[in-house]
Amino acid sequence: MLHTTDAIVLALQPQSDKAHLLHAYTRTGGRVNYKVYGLGKHHSAGIYTPFSLIQITATHTPNRIPSVREAVPMSKEQRAISNQIYKQTVSLFLSEVLFRTLRHPMPDEHLFDFLENAVNHLASIDEQDQEEIANFHIVFLVSLAAKLGFAIDENQHPELLCLPQTRAERQQQLLRLCNYFAEHVETWQHPKSLDVLTEIFD
Repeated sequence: MLHTTDAIVLALQPQSDKAHLLHAYTRTGGRVNYKVYGLGKHHSAGIYTPFSLIQITATHTPNRIPSVREAVPMSKEQRAISNQIYKQTVSLFLSEVLFRTLRHPMPDEHLFDFLENAVNHLASIDEQDQEEIANFHIVFLVSLAAKLGFAIDENQHPELLCLPQTRAERQQQLLRLCNYFAEHVETWQHPKSLDVLTEIFD
């Protein structure tokens, strides 16, 4: 049976010579994994850029991983992310965070709307506004924590709610936020892209 849904790409991993495994957070099914066959022939790898919005049409068969029939970008503005190194690095980090935190196949339209708005907002930021881009992931993590049910208490952790002004402050706050997520998310692992993110904004 064919099913179409809006989705946010979390990761794309090779599984065999012919297939890739797409991890996505969807509007209608929450976290869903898909098989993607013929990447580069029937599917463009660029469509599956982490933290991008796509519309997926997939074949669903009982007891089998859904297979993508078609995937199309939901917005032309996303090219503004893939073509800019700062936005691309932030996107890689945030998609890895979502990969670690959004584990359940349960739909949550409010959460999806929040993520969709975040992707579109990042795409719309002027590439010259490096300060907003550099703080985007920090603001996002604070908001995401609230959406996931472990909002940061300003009385207990006031340092996590201040907007950093310098590179050093940004690095310290980002590490504290990652530690905060580690305390509340069982599947949390130190994001590999965090080091890259730190170097890019150095």
